[in-house]
Amino acid sequence: MPNVAICAPSAAFAKEDADRVLALAEAEFPGVKLHFHPQCFLSEGHFAGSDAARCDALVECANDAAFDAVWFARGGYGAARIAEDALARFDHAAQGKLYLGYSDGGTLLGGLYRQRIGQPVHAPMPADIRRAGGEAAVRRTLAWLGGDKSGEEPSRDHHPTVAFNLMTLAMLCGTPLMPGLAGHVVLVEEVCEYLYAVDRLFFHLTAHLGGIAGLRLGRISEVPENDRPFGAAPEEIVRHWCQRHAIPFLGGADIGHDIDNKIVPFGLAR
Repeated sequence: MPNVAICAPSAAFAKEDADRVLALAEAEFPGVKLHFHPQCFLSEGHFAGSDAARCDALVECANDAAFDAVWFARGGYGAARIAEDALARFDHAAQGKLYLGYSDGGTLLGGLYRQRIGQPVHAPMPADIRRAGGEAAVRRTLAWLGGDKSGEEPSRDHHPTVAFNLMTLAMLCGTPLMPGLAGHVVLVEEVCEYLYAVDRLFFHLTAHLGGIAGLRLGRISEVPENDRPFGAAPEEIVRHWCQRHAIPFLGGADIGHDIDNKIVPFGLAR
C-alpha cells in the first residue's frame, strides 16, 4: 500500500483542490494513501510559503521513512530557489522513494537524477485536478502508484529516458542540478511560450545535449499569438536545431501540460 507525501516546492496549492484529490483517491484508489503537508497551503507572494518553509517541507517528506513516494502538488516556479539546499539535506530514507511531478518540478527531478537519489518520475500532479477533465490525469498517477503501468508514455525503448518541460530543462543547463544525459532519449514539452521563444530555448538546450540517443517532442501548447508569424512549426524548429547538433530527432512524445500527459519514469524501462 503506497504511502504518499505531497508537498509544494513551487507555487501555492488550494485546500479545496486537495480535498477533491483526496476524495478521488479514497473513492477509487483505496490502496494509495495520500498525505498533504500543511505547507502546500501556505502563500507568500508567488510561492507556497517562504523558501525556508518549502525547503523544510520537502526535506521532511523525503526523510520520513513512513512514506514511499513524494508527489509535488503543482508546478509554477520556485523549486530552483530551494533544490540544491534541500537535496543536500536528504538522508538515507530519501534514497528509496519515488519522486513525482513535472513542469517546474522537473528542476527537482533533474537534481535527483543527477545525484542518483530515489526514482524521479515525470507524472501528472494534484494540481491537474483543476483542468477540465483533469480527474483523468490525477487518476493516471494514482493508478501508476498502485502498480498500473498502462499510463506510461509508449515510445520508450531500450535507452534510458527522461522527460522535462523545455524551459525547465534549458534553465538547468550549466547548473549543479543538470544531470548527465549522454545515451538518453530526452522528451520535452512546453506551454504558453511564443514560437520564437521555443526556438531560442532549443538553440540553448541542444548545445548542451551532445551525445544523447535522441530527442522527442511532446506537445507545444497554448502558444500565444505574436504580432507576426514565426514561420516554422514546432517540429520544424526541433528538426533545425537537432540537425545542427547532430542529435537524432525521434518524433513525437505523448507528454504535455494537459490531461493526456503520460508518465515517464527516469532511466531504463522496468
